[in-house]
Amino acid sequence: MDAITWQDFKKVSLKVGTIIKVEEYLEAKRPTYILYVNLGEELGIKKSSAQVTEHYKIGDLIGKQVVCVTNFPSKQIGRVMSEVLITGFPDDNGDVVLCTVDAPVANGVSLF
Repeated sequence: MDAITWQDFKKVSLKVGTIIKVEEYLEAKRPTYILYVNLGEELGIKKSSAQVTEHYKIGDLIGKQVVCVTNFPSKQIGRVMSEVLITGFPDDNGDVVLCTVDAPVANGVSLF
């Protein structure tokens, strides 16, 4: 693995946001949700597509705080323009488990 510097890491904008709305993305090739995340006053509400249907039902996601990368360029995924990357890690089956926070924090709070 290539090492990065602290300055490299600081280029990544990690912010916490709250999922406020979830839609099923029926046109996707694999089961997918469209998530709307409130990232606070500066960034507002951003959307992202996420293949997290194995671990999460729509009702489980509403109100969940997630860690997002907010300085990637937007990416067209089918009909959805994904505006942020919601972070997660694959379980033993390759299904995504979201990165969350242990206690509530303000929407838009940043690591740096």
